Amino acid sequence: MDFSEYEYISEELKKRRIPPIIKRVVSIMLDKKGEKIVVIKLKGVSDITDFMIICHGNSVRQNKAISDEVQGKLRKEYRLKAFSVEGNTSTDWILLDYIDFVVHVFSPENREKYALEKLWMDGKRYHFYRD
Repeated sequence: MDFSEYEYISEELKKRRIPPIIKRVVSIMLDKKGEKIVVIKLKGVSDITDFMIICHGNSVRQNKAISDEVQGKLRKEYRLKAFSVEGNTSTDWILLDYIDFVVHVFSPENREKYALEKLWMDGKRYHFYRD
């Protein structure tokens, strides 16, 4: 992602009507070069959570870095700790459950395989990438 694309996505993020903490998670993912970031609003659609934030990294190390950064920044800035963390050792799919929102960090292969965006088609989507 080049700087102009980063600026464009950052401006789009400011325009969206989503909670500030969700915007912060997207911003953290962007800073760590998370790819194809999607926010799915599930409020009123599912009782599981209100929002899902999905991205993928291009390596095991990058996935771990995205996950660690999200956890660290939310703990420091919001005093918020994940209720549950799954897949932290495999790093092909890391799930951070914050109750009101769930963060998914995938490898590109697992993201395609599990296709959460297709599974939750009823939710409103916010895309933070250019095709």
